Amino acid sequence: MKKLMLAFAVSLAFAPAAFAAPATAPADMPAYGADKPVPVPKITKKTLSNGLTVWVVPRKGLPRVDYVLAIRGAGYAADNPARPAFASMLSGMLNEGTAKRDSRAIAEAAQGMGGEVGANPTSDGIVIQANALTSHAGAMMQLLAEVARTPSFPESEIQLAKANALQALRVSETQPAFRAERAINRAVYGDHPYGRTTPTVESINAVTQEMLRAEHAKRFRPDRALLVITGRIGEAEAMKLAQKAFGDWKASGEALPETASAPVAAKPARILVQRDGSVQSALRLGSPGIAASAEDQIPLRLASTILGGGFSSRVNMNLREEKGYTYGASAGARMNRAGGAIVGGAEVRNDVTTAALNEYFSEYKRIGAEPVPAREMEMNKRYLAGGYLLTNQLQRGVATTLANNWLVGLPAEFLGQYVPLIQKVTPEQVNAVSKKYFAPENQSIVVVGDAKAVGEQLKAFGEFTVTDK
Repeated sequence: MKKLMLAFAVSLAFAPAAFAAPATAPADMPAYGADKPVPVPKITKKTLSNGLTVWVVPRKGLPRVDYVLAIRGAGYAADNPARPAFASMLSGMLNEGTAKRDSRAIAEAAQGMGGEVGANPTSDGIVIQANALTSHAGAMMQLLAEVARTPSFPESEIQLAKANALQALRVSETQPAFRAERAINRAVYGDHPYGRTTPTVESINAVTQEMLRAEHAKRFRPDRALLVITGRIGEAEAMKLAQKAFGDWKASGEALPETASAPVAAKPARILVQRDGSVQSALRLGSPGIAASAEDQIPLRLASTILGGGFSSRVNMNLREEKGYTYGASAGARMNRAGGAIVGGAEVRNDVTTAALNEYFSEYKRIGAEPVPAREMEMNKRYLAGGYLLTNQLQRGVATTLANNWLVGLPAEFLGQYVPLIQKVTPEQVNAVSKKYFAPENQSIVVVGDAKAVGEQLKAFGEFTVTDK
């Protein structure tokens, strides 16, 4: 039984790598070569009679196949307000038992095929991944279908999952970052389901076998699913396996409603989450953002990277390298299917809490007012393009990218369009989206810390509501 993990819904289609490359090559080294375009693979598409969408991407290389089954509308956004993060429990239980096998038998079967099968939730869906040696392509497809379509939710596994989830929640509650993320999500999204991605003790304890079965029946539907097949396998064979494993899959009842649009504006909040005796302040700044398919999404991705998306980003170089306030600072856009958020954050010493917030707002103003130098533009474009190319070198990466793009409303063709679009972004576009989405006056502020230590400092930013959650 795998430990049930608590997930934060971040859903940014292409997360930047951890470290940016230097702006230019050293003086005694040859100049960087030209960026290579993303090899756009041929994608064979078909919709089965039951509504299941199937994309096949043949790849040369290792004798392996990768499958990604994405179920739209099955993730956190589908959770009842009284049962936040139920999708974590639902996805975690899928491979803990089926109508034919228990959890051990599932694991042994997957290992015997040279692969694995497992699921994870996102705000907009649940993604099930599986892989195997090509010689076991058919058997693994059948196992994937078995896990996705006929989970049995054994009572003993449910009790173990609940115990693990409660323990994980207790540990998370001790972490300032966990509490800060929860608070900023509430401030940005309000009552929208995107703001409910962490569980409560009550929501975990409420889970029952009947609830899991009922929610599975409602959420798992072929007409809201995409199956991506990639690897050393031909289109005809892949489609034949998909038809055999999923062709008779039937939807149960009416589909759940589509996720409503997330807020595009929110009254800036000031929240101090009390943490007795804390010697640090966990800071979060946040405001509503945009959907992953919105018109501004490409320049906003680049602006986010320049501002706070890597080690060489502006906020990290300022707060960490120049000021020494923190070990790491970040800022940027988080994009889902129906909306998103702008979030910045760092953990800083108590005595520099106000100074750190001032530096954040200074950087937010600067990127919206001053043209980004050509060298900095080029460095960050190479950074995004390079990270994206590396991610999609592996066939599993290609399948995952296609599935995640589909979940947030991006077409298959976006796989090859992303890097060229990033390369076309101008400094003027970066200024425009930054001024629009990083405006300091629109940002909510969350501080997790001790009011006795930082309360007086924070008065410079307005009146803070003190809470213990």
